[in-house]
Amino acid sequence: MAIEVLTFGCRLNTVESETMKRHAEAAGAEDIVLVNTCAVTAEAVRQARQAIRRARHANADAKIVVTGCAAQVEPATFGDMPEVDLVIGNDAKLRPESYSAIADKRAFAAADKIRVNDIFSVRDTAGHMIEGLEGRTRAFVQVQNGCDHRCTFCIIPYGRGNSRSVPADAAVEQIKRLVDNGYAEVVLTGVDITSWGADLETQPKLGRLVERILHDVAGLKRLRISSIDSVEADERLIELIGAEQRLMPHLHLSLQSGDDMILKRMKRRHSRADAVHFTDRIRSLRPDVVFGADIIAGFPTETDDMFENSLRLVDDCGLTHLHVFPYSPRPGTPAARMPPVDRAVVKQRALRLRQAGDAALSRHLSGEVGAYRPVLIEKSGLGRTEHFTLTELPKSLAASAGDIVATRIVGHTSRTLLAEDVSSNGHRVT
Repeated sequence: MAIEVLTFGCRLNTVESETMKRHAEAAGAEDIVLVNTCAVTAEAVRQARQAIRRARHANADAKIVVTGCAAQVEPATFGDMPEVDLVIGNDAKLRPESYSAIADKRAFAAADKIRVNDIFSVRDTAGHMIEGLEGRTRAFVQVQNGCDHRCTFCIIPYGRGNSRSVPADAAVEQIKRLVDNGYAEVVLTGVDITSWGADLETQPKLGRLVERILHDVAGLKRLRISSIDSVEADERLIELIGAEQRLMPHLHLSLQSGDDMILKRMKRRHSRADAVHFTDRIRSLRPDVVFGADIIAGFPTETDDMFENSLRLVDDCGLTHLHVFPYSPRPGTPAARMPPVDRAVVKQRALRLRQAGDAALSRHLSGEVGAYRPVLIEKSGLGRTEHFTLTELPKSLAASAGDIVATRIVGHTSRTLLAEDVSSNGHRVT
């Protein structure tokens, strides 16, 4: 084997894993398994440990290098595993010199196999110039890292450090290269993307970056924004969502709860009314917009009535794509010291939220039947609409991954749209 990368967690990790692999390849590393971990839940850590054991069983002679958020916040958890050869921090995983040391085995010579620094000492955010992502038809561009907020349930700032922004010029140049390499869609990603610019000299807002990208990269067909904190969305960003057709009508919101008391105990910066107002306002500017959201079920002290407020938020905000997280205590966070909800209740509430999300998705899918939608082909017979809805197409369709084809939605399954190709019939896609 040469280089194998195992990635867990968020889209940002997906971007960074590609950077890691490119650095390792450039350094000439061989027989390496790079494990990019996630710390968001205890389950994510468990899955990473399980994957490491499987990797060692399958590759007895390979060097296993563990990094990512879980390795940053729990280095001993992985350093104590006999299967692991090296643990490096979130900062070091993106530095070319780390892989030069791995390639000539210098990194494995020292007795201490844990090489994790103080993430809060990191101040720079390089523009990781990824020329493309293997096997993907959309490119994810990291424009921000870290977080200055301290939500009581969240361990991520301790894995990522404080918020740092990639300068607009670097982001624009990176996206130009991606478009030149044939990518039709770019997704802006980060840990707390709506805080972009706060650490730069003139403190620009995310709307300014989006405006620059759309203006300076004329060949970009689709620009998508990853998860945002709605209360931090600036006015220019909101205006662009309403006016710019190349900015996709799909927003994933970091809501977490629909109850004001729970939001306060989470140390979130918005209220329930703020969330409803934001979705109503965006929908008034862009009627076809769809919303996804993260919601935590069973946060400590959550009563039945508090949970019902979260459940109603699915309808009140008109959510379509729901990511439900059963609350998982992370050691060292304030929420882990709060009175817990019984685990059986947590699981039941998570199930009810997922059922509400399934019903909302079904309504969205049914409402799309008969519509004409451009679909970005991901692979033979499968693509995504502008709303990020997974869409099945005839496998006989003469289109390649990365093409955008005009379609008419003719039906749906429980999770996907069914479409026919109308690109040659003169239909206008709206």
